[in-house]
Amino acid sequence: MVKLDKALHAWGTPRFEPVLKQEIAQLGPNQLPLQQALSNSSSVSDEPVTVVIINVAEMGDVIRVKAGIFYRGVIGGCSCADDPAPDNGINEYCELQLDIDKFTAATRVEPVAEKPE
Repeated sequence: MVKLDKALHAWGTPRFEPVLKQEIAQLGPNQLPLQQALSNSSSVSDEPVTVVIINVAEMGDVIRVKAGIFYRGVIGGCSCADDPAPDNGINEYCELQLDIDKFTAATRVEPVAEKPE
Protein backbone atom coordinates (compact mmCIF):
# COMPACT_ATOMS: atom_id res chain seq x y z
CA MET A 1 0.00 0.00 0.00
CA VAL A 2 1.29 3.45 -0.87
CA LYS A 3 0.83 6.73 1.00
CA LEU A 4 -0.20 9.92 -0.77
CA ASP A 5 0.58 12.39 2.04
CA LYS A 6 0.98 15.47 -0.15
CA ALA A 7 -2.32 14.86 -1.94
CA LEU A 8 -4.17 14.36 1.34
CA HIS A 9 -2.66 17.58 2.70
CA ALA A 10 -3.90 19.43 -0.43
CA TRP A 11 -7.42 17.91 -0.24
CA GLY A 12 -10.12 20.59 -0.40
CA THR A 13 -7.86 23.12 -2.11
CA PRO A 14 -7.36 24.00 -5.78
CA ARG A 15 -3.91 22.39 -5.51
CA PHE A 16 -5.35 18.91 -4.92
CA GLU A 17 -5.46 17.64 -8.52
CA PRO A 18 -2.01 18.91 -9.59
CA VAL A 19 -0.43 17.59 -6.38
CA LEU A 20 -2.23 14.25 -6.76
CA LYS A 21 -1.14 13.87 -10.39
CA GLN A 22 2.46 14.60 -9.49
CA GLU A 23 2.46 12.23 -6.53
CA ILE A 24 0.94 9.37 -8.58
CA ALA A 25 3.44 9.97 -11.40
CA GLN A 26 6.32 9.82 -8.91
CA LEU A 27 5.20 6.36 -7.76
CA GLY A 28 6.27 5.02 -11.10
CA PRO A 29 5.58 1.67 -12.68
CA ASN A 30 6.90 -0.40 -9.77
CA GLN A 31 4.28 0.83 -7.29
CA LEU A 32 1.31 1.01 -9.66
CA PRO A 33 -0.49 -2.12 -10.95
CA LEU A 34 0.38 -1.41 -14.58
CA GLN A 35 1.67 -4.86 -15.52
CA GLN A 36 -1.84 -6.36 -15.15
CA ALA A 37 -3.28 -3.75 -17.49
CA LEU A 38 -0.92 -4.31 -20.43
CA SER A 39 -2.79 -5.02 -23.64
CA ASN A 40 -0.22 -4.61 -26.43
CA SER A 41 3.15 -5.41 -24.86
CA SER A 42 4.74 -7.81 -22.39
CA SER A 43 6.45 -5.60 -19.78
CA VAL A 44 6.09 -2.10 -18.37
CA SER A 45 8.81 0.33 -19.42
CA ASP A 46 10.73 2.37 -16.84
CA GLU A 47 9.68 5.58 -18.62
CA PRO A 48 7.64 8.12 -16.62
CA VAL A 49 3.85 7.85 -16.62
CA THR A 50 1.32 10.57 -17.43
CA VAL A 51 -1.67 10.88 -15.11
CA VAL A 52 -5.14 12.23 -15.98
CA ILE A 53 -7.68 12.63 -13.17
CA ILE A 54 -11.07 11.40 -14.39
CA ASN A 55 -13.16 11.64 -11.23
CA VAL A 56 -12.79 12.47 -7.53
CA ALA A 57 -15.41 11.75 -4.87
CA GLU A 58 -15.46 11.84 -1.08
CA MET A 59 -16.85 8.56 0.23
CA GLY A 60 -16.93 8.32 4.01
CA ASP A 61 -13.37 7.94 5.29
CA VAL A 62 -11.78 7.80 1.83
CA ILE A 63 -11.20 10.05 -1.14
CA ARG A 64 -11.93 7.87 -4.20
CA VAL A 65 -10.05 8.84 -7.33
CA LYS A 66 -10.39 7.39 -10.81
CA ALA A 67 -7.27 8.15 -12.82
CA GLY A 68 -6.20 7.41 -16.36
CA ILE A 69 -2.56 6.38 -16.73
CA PHE A 70 -0.66 6.70 -20.00
CA TYR A 71 2.54 4.68 -20.01
CA ARG A 72 4.87 2.69 -22.23
CA GLY A 73 5.22 -1.04 -22.54
CA VAL A 74 7.91 -3.06 -24.25
CA ILE A 75 7.95 -6.37 -26.05
CA GLY A 76 10.73 -8.58 -24.79
CA GLY A 77 13.27 -9.70 -27.32
CA CYS A 78 16.94 -10.23 -27.85
CA SER A 79 17.73 -6.56 -28.65
CA CYS A 80 20.40 -7.79 -31.01
CA ALA A 81 22.37 -5.29 -33.08
CA ASP A 82 20.61 -6.43 -36.24
CA ASP A 83 17.14 -6.30 -34.66
CA PRO A 84 14.99 -4.30 -37.12
CA ALA A 85 13.11 -2.55 -34.29
CA PRO A 86 15.46 -1.77 -31.39
CA ASP A 87 13.00 0.81 -30.04
CA ASN A 88 10.03 -1.42 -29.34
CA GLY A 89 8.17 0.86 -26.92
CA ILE A 90 4.39 0.71 -27.22
CA ASN A 91 1.88 3.18 -25.81
CA GLU A 92 -0.41 1.70 -23.16
CA TYR A 93 -3.34 3.08 -21.14
CA CYS A 94 -5.24 1.93 -18.10
CA GLU A 95 -7.56 3.33 -15.48
CA LEU A 96 -6.87 2.97 -11.78
CA GLN A 97 -9.04 3.47 -8.72
CA LEU A 98 -7.24 4.99 -5.75
CA ASP A 99 -8.86 5.03 -2.30
CA ILE A 100 -6.99 7.53 -0.12
CA ASP A 101 -7.66 7.18 3.62
CA LYS A 102 -8.52 10.68 4.87
CA PHE A 103 -6.75 10.11 8.19
CA THR A 104 -3.57 8.20 7.31
CA ALA A 105 -3.06 8.87 3.55
CA ALA A 106 -2.68 5.10 3.07
CA THR A 107 -3.87 4.45 -0.46
CA ARG A 108 -5.21 1.29 -2.03
CA VAL A 109 -4.59 1.24 -5.79
CA GLU A 110 -6.47 -1.16 -8.05
CA PRO A 111 -7.03 -1.43 -11.80
CA VAL A 112 -10.53 -0.51 -12.92
CA ALA A 113 -12.13 -3.57 -14.48
CA GLU A 114 -13.12 -3.08 -18.09
CA LYS A 115 -16.81 -3.42 -18.80
CA PRO A 116 -17.66 -6.12 -21.35
CA GLU A 117 -18.94 -4.80 -24.65
